[in-house]
Order: sequence, then structure tokens, then C-alpha cells
Amino acid sequence: MPNARPILRATLDAVPAYVPGSTAPAGWKLSSNELAHPPLDGVLDAVSTAATQMNRYPDLAAVEVRSSLADRLDVPVRHIAVGAGSSELLQQVMRIAVDPGDEVVYAWRSFESYPIVTGLAGARAVEVPLNEDESHDLPAMADAVSDRTRAVVVCTPNNPTGRALRSSELSDFLARIPSTVLIVLDEAYTEFATGPDRVDGARIYRDHPNLVVLRTFSKAYGLAGLRIGYAIAHESVAEALRKAAVPFGVSSVAQAAAVASLERHDRLIRRVAAVVAERTRVRDTLRSQGWTVPDSAANFVWLRLTDRTSDFTEHCRRVGITVRPYEPDGVRITIGEPAANDALLRAAGTYSYRNRGGRRQ
Repeated sequence: MPNARPILRATLDAVPAYVPGSTAPAGWKLSSNELAHPPLDGVLDAVSTAATQMNRYPDLAAVEVRSSLADRLDVPVRHIAVGAGSSELLQQVMRIAVDPGDEVVYAWRSFESYPIVTGLAGARAVEVPLNEDESHDLPAMADAVSDRTRAVVVCTPNNPTGRALRSSELSDFLARIPSTVLIVLDEAYTEFATGPDRVDGARIYRDHPNLVVLRTFSKAYGLAGLRIGYAIAHESVAEALRKAAVPFGVSSVAQAAAVASLERHDRLIRRVAAVVAERTRVRDTLRSQGWTVPDSAANFVWLRLTDRTSDFTEHCRRVGITVRPYEPDGVRITIGEPAANDALLRAAGTYSYRNRGGRRQ
């Protein structure tokens, strides 16, 4: 049978492929939520030193990273698991909690990896539409939990709409979820969230044994190319995550960069403040141009454009700017360096159509 092909899992037919942000040949890339700033001062030195030992396997247990995180977050070391970015940790969550035929509840639109990892687990995705203001409809998500639900994923700030939950509303939601259901709090952009009622998963998880918090060094810390993130959870869940991890999946270089970054927390705070200031400037200018822009607590802003999504994306591409389209809903725009943001604002200002507010249809 020379034309026969291997039999692959049938579930793959229904799993969407992850689509990365595109890069224009020249111009500004505002499509991938990468940080425009280079690594913090001193991190490259730590990376260079670690690279001299690349012939050796990395620390499987990531002891130094976990110890540094435990000190920073004031949580037990045994409550921390490390993975190759929060996306890999999300896959580990599915490995430890979800069997074929189970259900996974999450808001939509949200992070595009959610339907992928759910489908690969052979589970059924239960997608709950966002509120009109682009935030999670937590009461509806709680109502969607059934006897088959094994995981509920909550993204705050939400990717791609940028909306953040308040601690008070999340507490009400957590009280409604059965203790047998694993709740995943995806906080990839938590460093950019401000306000007295902001969600802090590292504090909230203490009272919820079924809550696992996912964070990453890819965004605020500027280590996207090294792939390292971490989970915070009670010991039984954290231990299961470590068991489900790819052996030696986090490189020595990534671990060294993470430790060095954690040692420079004050500099990180200043960097985040600069990004937040630019985010506010971009949002306010877009609004002054007539756009409807929801408040964002991340390093990006969201325009709901519906059937104009492709048109606006192409308009930006023609002037050397790449943004991230989400057909048929809208466009996510990363906050870049000031010059990139200026270019984006000029492009947005020259784009006109009769429904600039991009209201839902």
C-alpha cells in the first residue's frame, strides 16, 4: 500500500491551528503582544553565563526559579510549577484534569489556545459570549458548568479585549463553582493591571484548593523568546502539573533569565508604568478620533470592527504596521515603542468608515 498514510487522531480535524501575529517586511510589529523593551539590565549577562553550560541538561525541578518566585510571592515552593510559558502550563492542566468527553468552560472571545488545548484533550468546549463591554460574563459562565465540566478557564486581563475582572466579582464567581472543578486563572498580563480591586491570583488561590493561577515571563519581563512561565496552586495540583511536564522543558538559559529578572523587580515596575502610560495615550487618542475602545488592563488595546476587521488590518499593513486580526470580531493592537504607537495612531486617524465605533452586529 504505497499511498497509505498513518492514521492520526480524528479529533485533530476539529482543532484549529494557532495563528501567530504576522510580521511585515518592514515597519512596526504590533501583532504579538511582545514587549518593545529589551531584557532588564543585567539579564543578558545572566543568560550569557548560563549559555556556557548548554551542553548540560537544565535543572529539572527549576529549584532556583521556584525559590525566587516563592520569595517574591510569599507562597510555598511546593505550590509552584514551572513550564515553557503559560501556554505549555495550560496544556499540562488539560493533561491532569480533562478526559475525552469532558467539558471545558471559557469565555469567548478569549485566548485562542483555549479551543486548541480543549480539542486536543478530546473535550467539548463550552464557549460563553463576552458581555457587551468586552468583559467576562461570570454569572453565565457559572451557569454553564455541568456534571461533565472538569475545568473552567478565566482570563484576566482578557486576551484579546484587555478587560480585567475585579477581585470582588471573581470571589462571587469562585463561590459558585463546585470544588471538584479545576478553575484556571490565566494572568499572563497581570503586571499591567492596576487599581485597588485588581485580581491577584497569588493571594486568592490560598482559599481555593481547586484554583490554579498561570503567569508568564513572556510579557512584562520581556522574555518571550525564551519560553518560561509558572503556575501557582495547592500542593496536589502543583505536583500533578510537575508530573505532567515535558522533562527538561525549560532551558537553563530561560531559568537564569527568570531569576535575574525577579531580582530586578523595581526596574520592572518602572518599565510597566511606561507601558501603561503609552496604553492610556493610545486609548485616549483613538477615542478622540471617534473609535470605541474598551478600557484595557494589558499591554494592548482592542477594536471591535466586525466585518471591517480585514479592511482595517490591510489598511495598517499598507502603511507598514501589523496588527492582529480576529475574524470576524475585531483587531488587537499591541502597545509598542512611542514611535510605533504614533504610526498606528496616524493610520487609525486616516481610516474612516461610517461605523467607526465597531458595534456588534
